[in-house]
Parts: sequence; structure tokens; C-alpha cells
Amino acid sequence: MRDTRQDAVWVGIDVGTQSARVLAVDAAGAVVGEARAPLHGNRDGDRHEQDPRQWWAAVATACRAALRTVPAHWVRGVAVDATSGTILLADAHGTPLTPGIMYDDRRATAQAARADEVGARVWDELGYRRMRAPWALPKLLWLLERDPRARSGSALLLHQSDLITWRLTGRRTATDASHALKTGYHLIEERWPREVMADLGVPERLLPDVVRPGTVLGEVCASASEHTGLPRGVPVIAGMTDGCAAQLGAGALAPGAWNSVLGTTLVLKGVTPRLLRDPGGVVYSHRSPTGDWLPGGASSTGAGALSHALPGRDLDDLSARAAERGATATGAYPLVGRGERFPFSAPDAEGFLLDTPVDEVDHYAALLQGVGYIERLCFDYLDLLGAPTNGPLSLTGGAVRSRYWCQLRADILGRRVVVPANAEPALGMALLAASQHRDPAEAAADMVRVRAAIDPRDDPGETARLREGYLRLVDEVRDRGWLAPEVAKHAHERCAS
Repeated sequence: MRDTRQDAVWVGIDVGTQSARVLAVDAAGAVVGEARAPLHGNRDGDRHEQDPRQWWAAVATACRAALRTVPAHWVRGVAVDATSGTILLADAHGTPLTPGIMYDDRRATAQAARADEVGARVWDELGYRRMRAPWALPKLLWLLERDPRARSGSALLLHQSDLITWRLTGRRTATDASHALKTGYHLIEERWPREVMADLGVPERLLPDVVRPGTVLGEVCASASEHTGLPRGVPVIAGMTDGCAAQLGAGALAPGAWNSVLGTTLVLKGVTPRLLRDPGGVVYSHRSPTGDWLPGGASSTGAGALSHALPGRDLDDLSARAAERGATATGAYPLVGRGERFPFSAPDAEGFLLDTPVDEVDHYAALLQGVGYIERLCFDYLDLLGAPTNGPLSLTGGAVRSRYWCQLRADILGRRVVVPANAEPALGMALLAASQHRDPAEAAADMVRVRAAIDPRDDPGETARLREGYLRLVDEVRDRGWLAPEVAKHAHERCAS
């Protein structure tokens, strides 16, 4: 049942890498309380750990601050997102036994290879084909090799969000299928692949129960209420990973809708009615609370290439000067380091310019156009896989601060784009908490506010130059052996249609 009362509020908790962020949001999407508390980690080469005890302390601090002026009886639910693939081991009381092994910890390379060997059939069935070292299952195998408590079954696996929901409810809760994906959970059959887990030596007792996002896990207990300011008895809702939470916050919830997040890197996430199976292994899918699929991919290109190539420059001034000149047929493949992940996998790929820039404005424009071309190639690849790609497209991430870049991306894509007013993961969790008795897409229609809608410009000359630049880039990455010829052919065919 839809709750439209102005005094109804839902709380979203986002446990990130550098902070815990809490938003209290009303039925119309207005933020009525917000706060964050810092988090700190330890990095050393491939190692990245955090103390799990600080996660709960930061969440409690941020909750108290966010709810300071919100009447307790307004709060109707709370949901939690966290970083994807971050895990720890805990005892039967929920006390951490290990550090939190973070989402980008890469020490489990050998264990990832072993997981691939044993679970190849399942991973192929699920469409992502292989495990990566930073994923949760390889890290769990790494912990099993080092901690006898895990092998004996006396320890429990917790994802980062599970520790928070345990503290909120006062007992161990089920995990959500979104956080369980990188631990090997079978999203089609909605169960753990127990044969694979047994062959890998993972004790069955170690693994949590799993439910779909949006499921009620329990209620805020007295102790949690005292620490957080959340009222006792408020429903605690199963959340999603931070990337999926941001997609919810952007309102990309109906089949055919997409959210393009352009920050340091470029990430695309969308909604499809059927699971995409990607022979290239660069797209993998979460599952939505309604049972639809949420395919996505992450490119190594993005705004990080600007500060790397043009350090210290006034980007607003460069945008204004580039806008005066208009689009050209040049471009770039902007990469800071080596390797590309999406729309193709090329570990040895390095950034390049199609032409030698005449000045820094030309260089800047080529980089921005290049990112836009890669974004278009991502959509062409998704279309080739059978994904519906012509639904609403929202743009989020730090790059949306540049109106020039948003317009350029709309021109390159040849489609309308919208910029939400707020697409934080914590907003997505508040939206999910508000969806207990209705489709999340309906809640999004009420709660996701649009800051701007941008249509492609009607300029045939500029459109032709951008099309030429795009196809030049496509042909270049094909000729370098990075892009499969059939993908390049499909991109040409879509341009011609």
C-alpha cells in the first residue's frame, strides 16, 4: 500500500569505503535528515582491510546525526547497502574474527583460479563466466586456507552489510542476493550451489541464508535503537550492493532503463527482463527485487583521465572554449593505467589519441568525446547481447557537474538524458525501504527528482562529425585487436540505421 503521508520517512544507510552515509527521505523524495561519518582502511599492495567494528560505530554516529530532528514516529523502515565483495568472518555472537577484507583486495588470485576450475559450469550459467580475485568467494577461500575456525565451521561468513543488519536487529540475519552474488550464490535457482561449495571445501554452516532485496529481515532492536536513534521495532529491509543502490537512487528500475555513472571511471547499469549471457565476460547481472535482471559493466575510462592528462587546468574554462569550437571528428581512448574491462576485455590496452591535439582545448575536447564514444560503444555491445537499450537514460557521477559534457554525451548517443537531483546509494536504500508493499519503480516515480533533462542538439553537421569520430575509434580498437570484429560491425550497422 502506498504511503503518501508527509510524515512518513525511510532511512537509507550506505557503508562505503571512506564513510558511512545516512539519508532520511520522505515520500516525495525530499531529504529531511542526512549525515556521514568517516571510515579508515589499511592498504599495502594488493591488501586492503578495514576494522569491521568501525563500520557499526560510523553507522550509529551518522544515524544519530541524520535523525536528530526527525520525529521517531515518522520512521517507517531502514535498508543498508555496502561495498560489493567485502567480507569478514565472525563468531556466533557476531563478533568479528578477522579484519574486513575489502572489495578491491586482490590477494586471492590463486583462489579465484581454483574457483573458476571447480565452478566453471555454474559461473557460465550465471552469465559472468569467471570469478575475479577481488570477488568474495576467492577471498573466502583465502580465509579458509589461513583460519582453522573457518574450516571447522565455528566461524560465520558475513558480508559488510550483514554485520550492520545483525547489529540493527540484534541477531544474525539472512544476507541479500545482491551482496551474495560475488560469493557464488546461484541467482537463477536462488540457492547456494552446494555441490560447488562442497568441492571447494566451504562448510555449509559458514554460509548465510539468502533472500531477495526488499525482504523484511527483522526489526530494530532496543540496543540498536539506543545507539542509532532509529525507533525500536522499525522494519529492517534487505538491501543491495552500493552500485545497485545508486542505480535505484537514479530511478533506473524498469526494463530498458539505464544509469550511466561517470566519475573516475565509467559504469553502466540497466534493467532487462531476461539474464544476459556475455561470451566476452565483461557484463554480469545482479537481480532486482522484482526478479528482473540488472546487467552492468565497468570501463576503466572516465573523468580520472582528465586530471591525469591535464593536471591543474581550469576545466570550466576548457569546457567553455571547447563549446565555442564545436565537435570535431577527432577523439581518444582515455585510460590512466593499463587495461580495459568494458566494453571489451583487454588487459594490455593503453590510452591513445586519434590525432595530435593542436592545443590543450583540442586535447580536452578529444578526451571528452572519447569517453562519450566509449559510452556509445558500451550501449552498442549491450544491444548486440540482446539488452533493451532505448529506455530512459539517467546520468550520474561527478561528471554531471559539467553541463557541456552532459550535452556532448547526449549528442554522441543521439538520445535524451536526464540528470537526477540526487542519486546517492543511501537514497536508493531509502527508496527500497519505502517499497515494502509496492513495486520499487512506483516508489521511484514519487521519490526520484530530476534536476535536468537534456536532448541532443539538432545540428546535422555536428552529428555527422561525431558519428565519424565514433566510427574511427571503433575501427581503431578493432584494428588493435581489442574489439571483436562482430562488435565493430554491429556498431557500424547501428550508426547506419
